[in-house]
Amino acid sequence: MASAPIRDQLGDHLISPQNAALVLIDYQPSQFGTVRSMDPDLLRRNVVSTVRTARAFGLPIVHSTVNVASGQQQPTVPELAKLLEDSPPIDRTSVNSWEDIDFVSAVRATGRRKLIFCALWTEVCMAFAALDALREGYEVYPVVDAIGGTSVEAHRAGVERVVQAGGVPISWVSFACELQRDWNREKTVPQIVEIVLTERLLKE
Repeated sequence: MASAPIRDQLGDHLISPQNAALVLIDYQPSQFGTVRSMDPDLLRRNVVSTVRTARAFGLPIVHSTVNVASGQQQPTVPELAKLLEDSPPIDRTSVNSWEDIDFVSAVRATGRRKLIFCALWTEVCMAFAALDALREGYEVYPVVDAIGGTSVEAHRAGVERVVQAGGVPISWVSFACELQRDWNREKTVPQIVEIVLTERLLKE
C-alpha cells in the first residue's frame, strides 16, 4: 500500500487546506430560531463541527454578523463565537454580505478561490452572497447540512439556485474528509477522528 505523492495543494481541483477559505454568515440566535428546514440543534452541532474542521486545517475564516452594532440583533451564538475568537465578526447592515465592502475585502484578502459557504438562511444570506461570489469567478461550496432555511422548500430552492449557477454542494463530513485526504497525513488525524467520529458519528 503506497499513497500517491501529495498533489499541488493550490491547484488541486478538490478542496485542500491551501486553496480554500470558510465563509460563515449570520449564525445568530434570531436566525437559528427561525430555521425550519432541519432540527436546529443538529444544525448547530454540524456548523460547530465544520468550524472546528476548518480551524484544524488552518483555513482562513471570514465571519460576519448582521445588525449587532445597531442593537437590533444578538451576536454569534456562544459555542461558535468561542471557536471564532481569532476571526472577529464583520458586522453589516446589508442582507447580502457581498454588498458590504469590508466583507468582500476580507474574502479577497484570504487569497483563496474556493469558498466554503455556511450561512443562515440558505435561501437568503447563503444564496445571495454565493451567487455574487460565483459571478466574480470564485468556486462556491455550500455545506448543505450546516445551513438552514425558513422551510424545507426554501432551503432546497436556495441550494438549487446556487447549484444551477455553478456551486457544488458538500456535507460537513465530506468537507473534513476532503481536507484530510490521506490518513498518512498524521498531524491532523487525531483532531479529525475526534471531530468526525468520536464526538459525532460514533456518539449520536
